[in-house]
Amino acid sequence: MKIDVEFLRSARTAMGSIISVHSFRGGTGKSNTTANLGCTLAILGYRVAIVDTDIQSPGIHVLFGLESEDTEHALNDYLWGRCDITDVARDVSHLITAHGQPAKGAIYLIPSSLKTSEITRVLREGYDVGLLNDGFQQLLQGLNLDFLLIDTHPGLNEETLLSITISDALVLILRPDRQDFQGTAVTVDVARQLDVPKMLMVVNKVPSAFHQDSLKQQVETTYGVPVAGILPVCEEMFQLGSSDIFCLRYPEHPYSLVVRRVVQHLLD
Repeated sequence: MKIDVEFLRSARTAMGSIISVHSFRGGTGKSNTTANLGCTLAILGYRVAIVDTDIQSPGIHVLFGLESEDTEHALNDYLWGRCDITDVARDVSHLITAHGQPAKGAIYLIPSSLKTSEITRVLREGYDVGLLNDGFQQLLQGLNLDFLLIDTHPGLNEETLLSITISDALVLILRPDRQDFQGTAVTVDVARQLDVPKMLMVVNKVPSAFHQDSLKQQVETTYGVPVAGILPVCEEMFQLGSSDIFCLRYPEHPYSLVVRRVVQHLLD
């Protein structure tokens, strides 16, 4: 499918902001970061939805305590005409109050299917990527969203390019790793060609031995993109094992404080 870049640029809407969270490689903590950004925005009073477009290897639903059998519909069902995309949206706002946080806003999750047959079908047949843009606009309007966060597939493919093209902001997640540095440079170049209005870097899984100011300067000099936050390696994250939203479980942890700073950059 050929993507009409000019048309998609014009689809950026004033109804709400679309934020793509992307990494060039897997294993950067992209889904964890997306979930924590979304919940932090909801705590601040915003209406937020997160779409898992990593259809080939979905997983963000696990962070919200959902099993595959808990979801009546998935994004796959919308893409193959089985339901409206708003039917896929799961209201997970109760997680915020369950952790004692004020439920000022709301947060919805649009998961992708974990069924082997559904993933195999995507790999075998593909789908109409253009439907994603229609679905994003329907979610913004139908759920009256302030922010739509897209958890993208790592690397660059059709759905990732579409997500970047229509985004009001792109958050790039990378580790302090040479392969991440080189791959991220490709994504930054593509995003500039697509005229993404705002780009931010988040460096994740940074060991305590690293000098954060020097790392921040290195990344900003390399890409010409501001670093919104440097997320530390923390034992609590490994212990949690993707079984919960870190910022809800540990709201005053240094990791959670950095996430709030990244959110402030997005709001600015």
